[in-house]
Amino acid sequence: MDERPEQQADEPLLRTADKYTQAPKVSHKVLTKEERLAIIEANEKKRQEAAKLEQHKAFGPVGRWWRTLQSGPDKVTLAMSIVALGVVYGDIGTSPLYTMQTFLAGQGGVQHADETAVIGMLSLVFWTMTLITTVEYVLICMRVDNKGEGGIFALYSLLRKYGKWLIVPAMIGGAAFLADSVLTPAMSISSAVEGLQTLPALQGVFEENPSLTLFIALVIILAVFAVQSRGTERIGKVFGSTVLVWFLFIAVTGAISMSQNLEVLRALNPVHGIQFLVSGDNHAGLALMGTVFLSITGAEALYSDMGHVGRGNIYATWPFINLALVLSYFGQGAWIIRTLENPAFVPDGNAPNPFFAMLTPGVRYVAVLLSVIAGIIASQALISGAFTIVSEATRLNWMPHLQVRYPARTRGQLYIPTVNVVLCCSTLLVLLIFRNSEHIAAAYGLALTITMIMTSILVTVYLWHMRSRFAAVLFAIVFPMIMFMFFIASMAKFLHGGWFTMLLALAILTVMATWDEGTKLERAQRRHMSPEDCLPVLHRLHDDDTIPYYADNIVYLTSDTEMKRIDTDIFFSIFASHPKRAHAWWCVSVETSDEPFTREYSVETLGTDFLFRVRIRLGFKVRTSVPAYLHQIMHDLLRTGELPAQKSTYPKVDADPEIGPIRYVLIHKELMPESKVSQRGAMALRIKYAIRHVAGSPIKWFGLAPYDPVTEVQPLFLATVRPPRLKRIN
Repeated sequence: MDERPEQQADEPLLRTADKYTQAPKVSHKVLTKEERLAIIEANEKKRQEAAKLEQHKAFGPVGRWWRTLQSGPDKVTLAMSIVALGVVYGDIGTSPLYTMQTFLAGQGGVQHADETAVIGMLSLVFWTMTLITTVEYVLICMRVDNKGEGGIFALYSLLRKYGKWLIVPAMIGGAAFLADSVLTPAMSISSAVEGLQTLPALQGVFEENPSLTLFIALVIILAVFAVQSRGTERIGKVFGSTVLVWFLFIAVTGAISMSQNLEVLRALNPVHGIQFLVSGDNHAGLALMGTVFLSITGAEALYSDMGHVGRGNIYATWPFINLALVLSYFGQGAWIIRTLENPAFVPDGNAPNPFFAMLTPGVRYVAVLLSVIAGIIASQALISGAFTIVSEATRLNWMPHLQVRYPARTRGQLYIPTVNVVLCCSTLLVLLIFRNSEHIAAAYGLALTITMIMTSILVTVYLWHMRSRFAAVLFAIVFPMIMFMFFIASMAKFLHGGWFTMLLALAILTVMATWDEGTKLERAQRRHMSPEDCLPVLHRLHDDDTIPYYADNIVYLTSDTEMKRIDTDIFFSIFASHPKRAHAWWCVSVETSDEPFTREYSVETLGTDFLFRVRIRLGFKVRTSVPAYLHQIMHDLLRTGELPAQKSTYPKVDADPEIGPIRYVLIHKELMPESKVSQRGAMALRIKYAIRHVAGSPIKWFGLAPYDPVTEVQPLFLATVRPPRLKRIN
């Protein structure tokens, strides 16, 4: 019997099986040609940058400071600065299109907005941008990063050791940000497309086809989400140059309009804004702050997109962006003050859009076309920010592990296909429900105020524990108070559409909370076995000839990266029902490294020739072809003698006669009916398993589908309720 496999292995069909099928072999090369070229190019760039930095040494202390700056996280490059324009500033860059128009509508038209009101509104906008966007986000929040990543979850990761309660503001803020990520593309794109209706040449077409704007917006949204897989670096380079033109345009047009009435510069005094807010001349009341908040929508994207473009590039570009926005607002304010002297401009009391009204007819065509493009780009900041937020939530075990792709050479620029599809479908649904930007505006911004409040709370905790307690108290008095005022003002929109935002945020929060609760319950029952406990019985099974082989090689995929122990789930799987005898059992974990082209593995034999703990480390740009890499590892161990020789008796799908049949096994957990768990815990587990079913399977991610993997369901061994004994009757 022992000679039969060797004799069969010499048969011509086995020796020539590769003519009919190909084994998932790996190349002898460590890198592909494309990867070698990419590394050479990257190294050449580093060499050139190092040479430039070395030259700056000759400029003394200033040169040394610049050299240090360009070598750290605040590094600035022209290319990535342009990318930052396209990725980060799209949302906040379109706010001049509707902020002042909303202000006029709230005051009842131009004739009710006197000079005091205009100066007061401009003062509130200027100081809100200065305090919230510049001071809070750019100067404070962006100094708090988690390995280069920004966002509320990155902030929580640094602070969670200071209190379990911090999970509450982190989850609420993250859920609200993701909810706003659905509304922003719908709002920005629909408002931009509706701007086409102001062009005289197209007015007749849109009047004959009232639903044309909705159709165009739907098509553009589909196109925007379709190009996300190309990566934010490529998208940013295309969008960045366009956004640069847009900000130059609004800065120049605003400066020209402002130069005709320099009285608006009085708005730099914050007293005018406070006096107008509490005065009787403010016809909108506290709801005015909801309008002011429109000027800083997109500020959170600066923080969440920091990992995509780098902190230094945001530092370098924000002063220009801030100046352009201020000039545009002040230019619109100057036009409104000039228009007060001509009440006949708006005889019916309707509120015009000052952004377009202050332009000459010829320039207005350019403004409309640029605003359409800028509106399309505005959605990019929230989409890329959503990818970052979901990635951070996955690391915190608040969301399921999803397939992540890295289109660029930096890990911060990522793409999550499942999130992209969900965002796209949700955005289309929002547009179909609300149909135009006027109705979407009722729900817009409310969720973002919640995110900013939660971020302010976490920053306060950070300052208290890591910086200065005086600074923490000062920060807590100023910024959360301002953001809470914005929230109260935005709640006026609740019945007009804000309910949709809150409902969406609540749904996302439910997913995160239940996933976290379910994960904690699973971890409470997770156990591991030491080699001394499990090896004797495995050795006995390995040598037991009375039990037929389940497969020559049984491969278990595990998330446990510790090499000196065995998960009890794997041990129970081997001995469940009918023992799974094998020549070798493999426990394989796959890690993603921070370098793009890493290909490494380590093996722990635990002193045996039948049990192998394998840890594979792959770069974030490397395809996770587990079967191919595992074949290489098996052949390496065959050559070193750590793995005994294996021979195929019959042809296999992988046509590799030196390796016996391989069976891949994945283990899923399910709740037992008798489990002693609260209703809340049971519901959390059921929701988690339902989400896991929809989110996708590692079978596809690791390339196992063609090899007929086995998915086993094991009971979640929580404490069980003992039912009363049965009574025997005759």
